[in-house]
Amino acid sequence: MSDLVQRTRDVLPSVRRDLEDLVRVESVWADPARRGEVQRSAAAVAQLLADAGFGEVQIVSEGGAPAVIARHPAPPGAPTVLLYAHHDVQPEGDRAQWDSAPFEPTERDGRLYGRGTADDKAGIAIHLAAFRAHGGDPPVGVTVFVEGEEESGSPSLPRLLAAHREALACDVIVLADSDNWSTEVPSLTVSLRGLADCTVEVATLDHGLHSGLWGGVVPDALSVLVRMLASLHDDDGNVAVAGLHEAAAAGLDYPPERVRQETGLLEGVSEIGSGSVPQRLWAKPAITVIGIDATPVDKSSNTLIPRARAKVSMRVAPGGDAAEHLAALTRHLEQHAPWGAQVTVTPGDLGQPYAVDASGPVYDAARAAFRQAWGAEPVDTGIGGSIPFIAEFAAAFPSAKILVTGVEDPATQAHSVNESLHLGVLERAAVSEALLLARLREHSSDGQIAT
Repeated sequence: MSDLVQRTRDVLPSVRRDLEDLVRVESVWADPARRGEVQRSAAAVAQLLADAGFGEVQIVSEGGAPAVIARHPAPPGAPTVLLYAHHDVQPEGDRAQWDSAPFEPTERDGRLYGRGTADDKAGIAIHLAAFRAHGGDPPVGVTVFVEGEEESGSPSLPRLLAAHREALACDVIVLADSDNWSTEVPSLTVSLRGLADCTVEVATLDHGLHSGLWGGVVPDALSVLVRMLASLHDDDGNVAVAGLHEAAAAGLDYPPERVRQETGLLEGVSEIGSGSVPQRLWAKPAITVIGIDATPVDKSSNTLIPRARAKVSMRVAPGGDAAEHLAALTRHLEQHAPWGAQVTVTPGDLGQPYAVDASGPVYDAARAAFRQAWGAEPVDTGIGGSIPFIAEFAAAFPSAKILVTGVEDPATQAHSVNESLHLGVLERAAVSEALLLARLREHSSDGQIAT
């Protein structure tokens, strides 16, 4: 195993160069003008995997973004491991807010900055590193699946999994798109909240009215909407929608100063909700108003606004059902419209939550690999956000064990400006995965993972 650790470290310089080249490709599937870049990104990933020694590499699409599937067959008596990552990235936002060009990887203080350096082109990098460390001939079967539209909600993923089920069949799935507890302590993600969102529109008038002539007699739509949105939380900031599920979270210490440091909470602004931070972040529902359509301030006049709408996003605790939670949110909004205002709720995206039973030999092998690579005991954590594709993989391959790992850390700022990858974490994550492939062979018998 010590030789394998050194071989992984030896391939990291070439892996980093490949990662930097991938970051330079502006693979933003959400931007129609850059879909050609996503095609170019898929081609680059496919070439890297072919050059690494995968004998079967293909670019596939089922009506959505291009994905890459690469296969290395399992030796006799060995299991097959599916390694997942995605090559599409979030839009960069306002480039002026970046300290360096978002698509030009730049190293500062041991971190590599750029869009996709961590989320999730680094996932591709650690898969390459692990495979190269084994000389292109690992002791288990390896299938790499690199998706191209994860940042857009993976709409074509169910079709991809159905159409290529045989090629993707596996015993273990490693989904490298998550967080670590810190740059020094690794995590296994064992729970993820789901997602349900909707657009709510309120109407009070069939046309705008002079606020001086009719204000105080008839309601304006924006005031109605504000009151409705305020009803979604109690005075302490807890979600006030009836009928929502709450789970239990690990008893990890998450002090207030860490919350403030990681979030940029302004001086004097307090946290919301009750319970521990892990409980609120990983195991309770959360509701956020993520957009409002109304008259902009610079175009406002003394007019009663006849219509207004907002987009409401809900996170669903593990064990809850996203569709049922969306129905509960819809009922709440319809029942809390003051003054008889007309309400229309249009459902949006759904993503089911997921909880992993992280016990058994596969997870023992992962924890042993993490301990050796990181020199620290891994912790089991949850994620406050949603990765809906995990439930899709669990449904497609119900007998496979799922490991949710990643290369991010609390300072990564995925989806934000100045996204970055800690280069020490990249090394430890790559070593962990190379060791995991070796240890999974040890835990298998006749190609099956022992239970």
